[in-house]
Amino acid sequence: LAWTLGIASAVMVALGYPGEIQDDLSMRWFWWACAMVPFVYVVGTLVVGLGAATAKQPEGVVDLVSAARYLTVVSWLTYPFVYIVKNIGLAGSTATMYEQIGYSAADVTAK
Repeated sequence: LAWTLGIASAVMVALGYPGEIQDDLSMRWFWWACAMVPFVYVVGTLVVGLGAATAKQPEGVVDLVSAARYLTVVSWLTYPFVYIVKNIGLAGSTATMYEQIGYSAADVTAK
């Protein structure tokens, strides 16, 4: 499973990067959609796997593990929204600033 998730994550990044460096809006959306395929697989696997792990926890820590599960999933779900910052009309240094803040917040939260 770790190899499969690792490969899916690498494919997700490889598909997303061309869109990150594109100026053409239609190409940005195309690469975003392509990267979403492995992204949905990774997040779906996280939801199922973390749900199974939560169910195995002792009574006293189930709530904490469940909260960590939701925090992890929500933090992962922020990445596609940060990716489209330039797609929704922001440009130049403003878009770069929001991307950096968004990715940094998602990275810190997800880790």
